[in-house]
Amino acid sequence: MTSPHPKGAIILAGSHGAIALARSLAGQGLDIWFVTNFTPLPRFSNAVHHWAEWPGAENPGAIEALEALVRKNGLENYLLIPAADADVKLVAQEHARLSALLQVMLPDWEQLQWACDKALTYQRAAELGIAVPRIYVVGDDLAATAASIEFPVVLKPTMRIALNRFTRAKAWRADNASQFIDLFTQAAQLQGKEHIVVQEYIPGGGETQFSYAGVWWNGTSRASFAARRTRQFPVEFSYTSTFVETVEQADVVAKGEAFLASINHHGLCEIEFKQDPRTGELKLLDVNPRPWSWFGLAQAAGMDFGAMLTALSAGETVTPTTARPGVGWMFMLRDFVVALQLVGMGKLRLGDYLRSIGRTRTFATFSWRDPKPGLVELPLTAWRLLKRGSKPSGSRTTAPGAEPSTISE
Repeated sequence: MTSPHPKGAIILAGSHGAIALARSLAGQGLDIWFVTNFTPLPRFSNAVHHWAEWPGAENPGAIEALEALVRKNGLENYLLIPAADADVKLVAQEHARLSALLQVMLPDWEQLQWACDKALTYQRAAELGIAVPRIYVVGDDLAATAASIEFPVVLKPTMRIALNRFTRAKAWRADNASQFIDLFTQAAQLQGKEHIVVQEYIPGGGETQFSYAGVWWNGTSRASFAARRTRQFPVEFSYTSTFVETVEQADVVAKGEAFLASINHHGLCEIEFKQDPRTGELKLLDVNPRPWSWFGLAQAAGMDFGAMLTALSAGETVTPTTARPGVGWMFMLRDFVVALQLVGMGKLRLGDYLRSIGRTRTFATFSWRDPKPGLVELPLTAWRLLKRGSKPSGSRTTAPGAEPSTISE
C-alpha cells in the first residue's frame, strides 16, 4: 500500500544546498516553499515557488509560527526538510508535534543528537571503532591544559546553533599556548566552555578530505556515494569546499553507513572524514544531517536524492544506483581564488585546474536554467573574498573575524 504522493516541500533556511535541493524537488513536480530568517539567497531560484520569513529556530514562538504557516496555506503533509543546524535541532526536538502536520525528514532528537553534538558524535564513533581526532579535555586552569596539548589544535563548537564569530567560522586554530588560551577564552564568552571541543589538527589538504553522502529511510540506507573535497577556501583550514568530486572510496561509505545505522537515521546526511597522512587512518570530523553545500553533486553524478525522497515518501521502491566517479561540483569564484593560491604555492598545476573545470557538471549556485541565484550571489561572494582576504585560514588572523554566508554550509 502506497502513501499519498507529497504535494510539496518546505525547506527551512540553508543556502547552496537548499538551492540544489529545491531544484531537485521541483523537478519532481513538488510545490516548493523556502522559509528563512537569515540567508535569503535560495528565494531567488525559480525552483522556489513561495518564500516566507519566520522568527527563526531560536525564537520561543518558532513552532507556533511554522504551524500557522502550514495551516494558513494548506501545506499539510508537505515534506519538511531543515537545511541549517539550528533548524535541524528544533525540528528533531519537536518531531512528534510537527509530524502531526508534515512529513519530517529527520529522526527525533533522541537519535539525532548523536549526529549533531560533536562530543556525542565522537563518543559514538569511538564505540563503533571509527577513528576520530584526539580530543583534549579542558580544565579550569587553561595554562595547565595548554601545557598538556600538542599544538596545533582546533577549537570547534559542539553544535553550530547560535550565530556568533565562533560558530560562523566553524573552527579556530591555535598554534601555541597563548593563542589557545586567548581563543578558548573568547569562545567560552560567546557560548560557554561546555560547548567547545578542542581536538588535534590533522595536516593535509583536499587530497586527504573525503565525505560520505546518502539518503536514509527509517534506519536503512537507500543510496550513498563518496566524494573527495579536493579544494577548499581558505586553502589550509577550510570554511567551505570549493571543488568536490565523486570518487570510489569503499571505506568512506562503510564507515558512514555504520555510524548512521547506529542512530537509526532518516533523511539526508553528509559525513566528513579526513585521512591522517601520519597514520593513514580515516578520521570522522563532522556529521551534517541536512542538505550540504555541494548537495547538487548527487544529481549531477546520477543519484537524484530529491527524487528518491519524493518516491520514498510515497511508499515507492527506489532502485539502487551508483554515482559516476570523477564528476565535479565547483564554487567557481572562490575556487578560482584557491587555485591561484595553490598554483603560487606550487601545489597545483594550471593544467590540472583547467581539467577540473572540465569535470565540473554543477556549480554552487549558477545554472543556465536557473541563473538568478548565481547572478545575485556573484557580487556578494566577491565582496566577502575581498573583505576576508586571501590568507590561508591556518593563520591566527582568520579565526575571530570569519564571515561566512550562512551557518548551514
